[in-house]
Amino acid sequence: ERDTLELVFEISGDQIDGARDYQEDAFAVTFLDDEDGGDGKSSALVIMADGMGGHAAGNIASNLVVSTFNRTFTGNFGKDAVPELLRVALARANTGLAESIKETPALDGMGCTMVTAVFSKGKAYWISVGDSHLYLIRDRELLKKNEDHSYGGYLDRMKAQGVDVEAEAGLSRNMLMSAMTGDEIAEVDCPDNGLQLLPGDRLIVCSDGLDTLSTGTIIQTSAWSPTARECVAALLKAVEEAKKPRQDNTTVIVIDVVERAGAPVAAPAPSEDRTEVRGGGDTQEMSADEIREAIAPRLEEAPARGGKGPLLAVVALVVIAALAGAAWFLLGGGSEPAPPPAERAPETRPAPAAEPPAAEPPPAEAPVDAPQPSAEAPVQEAPAQEAPRVFRDPLSGGGEGPEMVMLPGGTFMMGAKAFSGDADELPRHAREVAPFAMSRYEITIAQYMRFARATGRKAPDLSSLDAETTPMVFVSWDDATAYARWLSGETGQKYRLPSEAQWEYAARAGTETPFWWGFEIGENRAHCFDCKTGLNPRQPTRIGRFEPNGFGLYDTSGNVMEWTRDCYHKNYNGAPDDDSVWEGGDCSARVARGGAYGNTSKSLRNAARSRRPANSGNDETGIRLIREP
Repeated sequence: ERDTLELVFEISGDQIDGARDYQEDAFAVTFLDDEDGGDGKSSALVIMADGMGGHAAGNIASNLVVSTFNRTFTGNFGKDAVPELLRVALARANTGLAESIKETPALDGMGCTMVTAVFSKGKAYWISVGDSHLYLIRDRELLKKNEDHSYGGYLDRMKAQGVDVEAEAGLSRNMLMSAMTGDEIAEVDCPDNGLQLLPGDRLIVCSDGLDTLSTGTIIQTSAWSPTARECVAALLKAVEEAKKPRQDNTTVIVIDVVERAGAPVAAPAPSEDRTEVRGGGDTQEMSADEIREAIAPRLEEAPARGGKGPLLAVVALVVIAALAGAAWFLLGGGSEPAPPPAERAPETRPAPAAEPPAAEPPPAEAPVDAPQPSAEAPVQEAPAQEAPRVFRDPLSGGGEGPEMVMLPGGTFMMGAKAFSGDADELPRHAREVAPFAMSRYEITIAQYMRFARATGRKAPDLSSLDAETTPMVFVSWDDATAYARWLSGETGQKYRLPSEAQWEYAARAGTETPFWWGFEIGENRAHCFDCKTGLNPRQPTRIGRFEPNGFGLYDTSGNVMEWTRDCYHKNYNGAPDDDSVWEGGDCSARVARGGAYGNTSKSLRNAARSRRPANSGNDETGIRLIREP
């Protein structure tokens, strides 16, 4: 039997309002200490609640139910079998609803569904009430693991058991037959035996808002998303683009199962007296008293009933849970940001047909097919820059090195603004950068292959792509570093991979917006999965196709990700204040920047980071170098 302790979990989640102007879903993710005392991300708790009853009602219900369940389970983890702890936590949360309704009669009429999954020792356990989902994607199949407690789900279960039940007139398939209400729960799904997980498995915990997408769309979107974070973004983007009338709130949490690599990273200690609440459209850190004060004005009005649809007569729609002291983590939150998802093994893709190559490499003085800014996206123009100083160093073996651009030094704010990025992009902090030169384009296949031939280094077969204009891919961090050393020896100059600070400073080119051109991805700005370019999202395009940033650099967003020299750190606490390389942390993983052709636009933000194993390459990561003065 496989040693299940070798499996760890990389998790990401997000939500959208859909066609509503309020958010009724809430969710939390907590990485738990392992039962052997370790904290290597081999145990995690994921809770998702879908509120019912209108604006105030659904929002309050889902947030408080999630926090009550989380507090109860995490406080008892390791003291009993996981399924039993799940049942205890569910009962406590449901009792909390009844107590809150008794204390505040105005809350009567609210409710929520819930699905909770625990990942521990390589197995998945769950408990669910209602019609939210726990899916497993394995071998390109989407398998629903928890029961559906809607009327339609009941009919389907009966049919699967060979009992032909005729649907009753007037009862819709989406009518709930079980929910958390403070009264006795009609149906609960909580198997005693956990699901054995395998490396490469992907699980999805989501609200029924994801029902907008077909099974095929979910499978394909997942296949195109190499990381949990990118999968979440792509699924929510697909829901939005479906433009379904009256689209429900949608929450998606993706859990990737990966093999443990390197030493475990210490998890942050939880706060003792604060609770971070996710739901209702924003994220806020609030104490129990602050939450009660915040909802008081809403309780002065009688809440509208409805929301998810009627229950059967035996199920009363009543919900709300009381908050108490111990904190819980949202997406690994709490006192400090949690580790972001690590790399998921890239999906195997069929060999792509080569994009018709350009007749010759793109000219240095102008981009090819430069797009116009999207009329719909607010744009922050980059500061006026002098014409970039471009040069190439001669190689001792003949010919010239890559085109380089001299960049001025300066100070900038590195990382994302609060709540606009991921946990590993925080805290935002000032960095001072000295002048340096950076390669104008991503290193091409032809440039890298000259090094590979000269040194006898093994290189992938990319003969289907145009070597002169296509960026090199399938190179590890070690390969990229070796190429920089070779180029240094050939030119007599010092070439290397950029530090993260140098890379982000160069990509921003003096701007503070998510993308160097503005706040939105727009159209025809870069090459990515949802960049609306008409290009093939399964392979890179030629370098220089799009407009350069204010420093004269091409493709800092999209096309292929680019290795940086820094070791991976889970956040910027303790980061240097200059442009130096940040060692320490997890040096078995290095950071790639810029997003790639197969990623969603969220990964193309200037602050976005991707954690990659240093000793392996993939079809989405390439090279951009700097030269020290």
